[in-house]
Amino acid sequence: MKKISLYVHIPFCEKKCFYCDFLSAPASVEEMEYYVNYLLREIREQSLFYGDRQVVSIFFGGGTPSILSSGEIVRILQQIRNCFLLAEDVEITLECNPGTVTSEKLYDYIACGINRLSIGLQSTDDEELARIGRIHDYAAFLKTYSLAREAGFCNINIDLMAGLPGQSAASYMRTLERVTGLHPEHISAYSLILEEGTWLYVNQSSYEFPDEEEDRKMYRLTGERLEEAGFYRYEISNYAREGWECRHNKVYWRRGDYAGFGLGASSMVSNIRWKNPEAQQDYVMCVKRMEDAQECTLAGSAFVKYLCKTGFHEVQVLTREEQMEEFMFLGLRLTEGVDRGEFKRLFGECMDEIYEKPIDKFLSAGLLEQEGERLRLTRRGVDLSNVVFTEFLF
Repeated sequence: MKKISLYVHIPFCEKKCFYCDFLSAPASVEEMEYYVNYLLREIREQSLFYGDRQVVSIFFGGGTPSILSSGEIVRILQQIRNCFLLAEDVEITLECNPGTVTSEKLYDYIACGINRLSIGLQSTDDEELARIGRIHDYAAFLKTYSLAREAGFCNINIDLMAGLPGQSAASYMRTLERVTGLHPEHISAYSLILEEGTWLYVNQSSYEFPDEEEDRKMYRLTGERLEEAGFYRYEISNYAREGWECRHNKVYWRRGDYAGFGLGASSMVSNIRWKNPEAQQDYVMCVKRMEDAQECTLAGSAFVKYLCKTGFHEVQVLTREEQMEEFMFLGLRLTEGVDRGEFKRLFGECMDEIYEKPIDKFLSAGLLEQEGERLRLTRRGVDLSNVVFTEFLF
């Protein structure tokens, strides 16, 4: 049976963080309920295309999904169960922010089948949190983490950020020490990117950011300290204890099929990519058109016409060359790298013939290494990954 993963976008938050360029904003209870009702309708309509597929992972992202009542989360998951066949060991992740969950919510999550929690901490320094507009402090995070453990969550990710305004390698090291001392199963560690249009981007002259040398120290500390604490880097920005990798995110990097629901959500199924409308009025109209459209199968040009007519955006049928490109630059994000045999099975050609020049170049430069059929980034290659990835584009 074919596999598929599902992403559910909840575009609401209590307050927009200063660095955030995600599709999210505060909303009233009535606005959130209105949105969820259309989300349920979209899930029902989209599920008609995937009747022969088994769901291996579900990810509630945002925004802040935990800002919804647990009753709304239960409604969404129940609709998914009504419309899809779920694997017995399906991984179901919900993102949350400290201060937006209660003990009751967490017990409700467990009861409805959510088995992985991703908590947005970013830093354990309260001053650093305030500078980036987070709604919580470290104490609020500790309370949320403790409540999650008490409720029964045995698979928890913690999000961290480096390069924050006013942050130093020493303060970042304190964050790493405190977080590893809590023994989560997974840690995602990202560097701050000043996205155009965000509050922090517009007001960056008012802040003092770490210089390049300090930023590199933080980058090195992440790998060294997390490795010492028993985490291994399985993807450029993600670390896990053995056996606790995020299965949902690995679907993206391995180019598995996934369907996205909600505002701005992206999908990629059978090498067709598309994106949901980002404006709510357009999204509502798209769902209504889906309900009014004639039945359509998930096949080639007919499905592409359906997507365009219904109002989905950025509809793209990936060429063979684009599929190869994605296989390489997404697969190389994983520390396990890419497999020559899998490339041959998918595309009928040898990886080393298609990409002879960049492979030879980066093997010689020490940015790639090979073991058997696998090709992967070296430690230095990870540091210069963007340089490597661009060479695999036609």
